Amino acid sequence: MARTHRMTDLINMWVYLATSPLLWLTITLLVYLAGQWLFQRSGGRALLNPVALAISLLALLLLLTGTPYATYFSGAQFIHFLLGPATVALAVPLYLHWKRVRQLFLPLAFGLLAGSLTAILSAMGIAWWLGGSLPTVLSLAPKSVTTPVAMGIAEKIGGLPSLTAVIVILTGVIGAVAGPALLDWLRIRDDAVKGFALGVGAHGIGTARAFQISGLAGAFAGLAIGLNALLTALLVPAIIRLLHWLA
Repeated sequence: MARTHRMTDLINMWVYLATSPLLWLTITLLVYLAGQWLFQRSGGRALLNPVALAISLLALLLLLTGTPYATYFSGAQFIHFLLGPATVALAVPLYLHWKRVRQLFLPLAFGLLAGSLTAILSAMGIAWWLGGSLPTVLSLAPKSVTTPVAMGIAEKIGGLPSLTAVIVILTGVIGAVAGPALLDWLRIRDDAVKGFALGVGAHGIGTARAFQISGLAGAFAGLAIGLNALLTALLVPAIIRLLHWLA
């Protein structure tokens, strides 16, 4: 009987706490800190990326508690709001390494164009080859740019913004987990190149991983986020128009 009362008290306490916006903000921060702790204790193993761990644990918690995403977001939206200032703050390390950016201007320009085109065409091509519908194919086109930009592009070209958001997050997590290992396997030692590649291929989550490599890598990843978002916003509609013309 006492055990039943304790369970009832716990359920009532959870129902009360769930109505507080600060609950999910606190849980989000605690889950990320736990992921960061595990990542550091593991010696920086890619599979224990703190962002990936935090997303997985939060999704599991929402499922177990039956909490709608809208309820979660009402509490955690302050973190979402901070994405804007955090993105602007990336200009600081970029300014500190501006001399290196000028030295690598041409290689970065060609790398940006190649990376952006590869991300767009490979995603659309694979989706089409696997029999995806037209809205699905269009939704995957902007997968390698930051979520707000990608969703805006998808909406304009006839894609599904919600599907795009999921694919963008998956792209960032996979890029942050596998990207550094792949770059090491390719014997790329320059942190500027590593950071730029992670920024182009894995947007914000890749940039967070780049900062774990070095400040130089993070600065170039931050540069890549902005440039790739701009270029993708220009390339995707142009590619769609070209495909319609060829069809």
